[in-house]
Amino acid sequence: MTIAKDELVSYDVDRVRADFAILSGTMRDHPLVYLDNAASGQKPRVVVEAERAVYENEYANVHRGLYQLSQRATERYETARRVVRRFINARHPHEIVFTRNATESINLVAASYGRNFLQAGDEIVLTELEHHSNIVPWQMLRDERGVVIKVVPIDGRGEVPVAALTRLIGPRTKLVALAHVSNVLGTILPVAEITRRAHDVGAKVLVDGAQAVMHLPVDVQDIDCDFYAFSGHKLYGPTGVGVLYAKEEVLDAMPPYQVGGQMIETVTFEKSTWAPLPRKFEAGTPPIAQAAGLAAAIHYVSTLGLKHIAEHEHQLLTRAYQRLSSVPGLTLYGTAPEKTAMVSFTLDCAHPHDIAQVLDTGGIAIRAGHHCAQPLMARLGVPATLRASFGLYNTLDEVDILADGLERAVKMFT
Repeated sequence: MTIAKDELVSYDVDRVRADFAILSGTMRDHPLVYLDNAASGQKPRVVVEAERAVYENEYANVHRGLYQLSQRATERYETARRVVRRFINARHPHEIVFTRNATESINLVAASYGRNFLQAGDEIVLTELEHHSNIVPWQMLRDERGVVIKVVPIDGRGEVPVAALTRLIGPRTKLVALAHVSNVLGTILPVAEITRRAHDVGAKVLVDGAQAVMHLPVDVQDIDCDFYAFSGHKLYGPTGVGVLYAKEEVLDAMPPYQVGGQMIETVTFEKSTWAPLPRKFEAGTPPIAQAAGLAAAIHYVSTLGLKHIAEHEHQLLTRAYQRLSSVPGLTLYGTAPEKTAMVSFTLDCAHPHDIAQVLDTGGIAIRAGHHCAQPLMARLGVPATLRASFGLYNTLDEVDILADGLERAVKMFT
């Protein structure tokens, strides 16, 4: 879909939905209402077509072949890297490392930077709302190297008070690792301000942007973070491709995360040397077609305009607040004024898993569980929540369908 800038007077959600074939289908004899976008976004046709074009017309391994087909594949792959650079405003394309997903990006930092630059007694500061992917790698580093993990508590609205975080940052702090947006509460963290506080004591900052890049503009130079990670599949792109941004000087100082083909310069039985950035961190055959799909997804959301997407999603969130407030026995978690279009809640009549199964009978796809954030669930005092996460193709009618489904579930269980 191509939309000229002067056409963006209003957001035409019906026109957007036409780009997603799956949304015209049914589930259990009902129109599909897909409200699990925080887990993974659906794919517009342009993303599917971009991957197909690689496999049908331009597929070859990249960087290795002197023949024209390989050179074309390489150019498309490196073009995707440049697209990502512009999307998050990195300084250089070689500051963009392709990974499998945000989880691998964070593990790369923990394994390469953490194991080589953090020592026993050094402190890593996390927040109470982190995804497991931004907790467990640091726990492994703690158990292996003796680093100390400190956790910033959230307040009653699901925000991370900067003052509380500042009190935990000190001379022993070497890394602050935090989400840009909570995957449970939708809270948008003030990552630029937090980065400034961390840099004041010489600490590095890693931002988990998996829940941010599809909702709001990201400028890594403005944030000034040292690392930024996100996944393609949440950004309406393919699975199997993610991004790690890191400052050039930091990547230069880090050793390889994985070794083998593609990431070497020379190999002898006595010694090996590494390829220049970013190939030093891209061992083996990379996600060739997936990178093209990611570039197509970035072009898609950029053409729609993240500002327009955010405005549309804010309308969805406002409607969700209005409708869910009248559902009997519903408790809402995460009411920060700065948040993305996501609502997490429980009903006092049944476990979230049971409610989700009832909703499924009406074609409503909603997440129920701990959302890979068990420490946050403990803070909220619940084993699980229901989570409805909205995307650029969801409608006000779908919010109403969700609320009606919840009201039916309450009547069923009471």
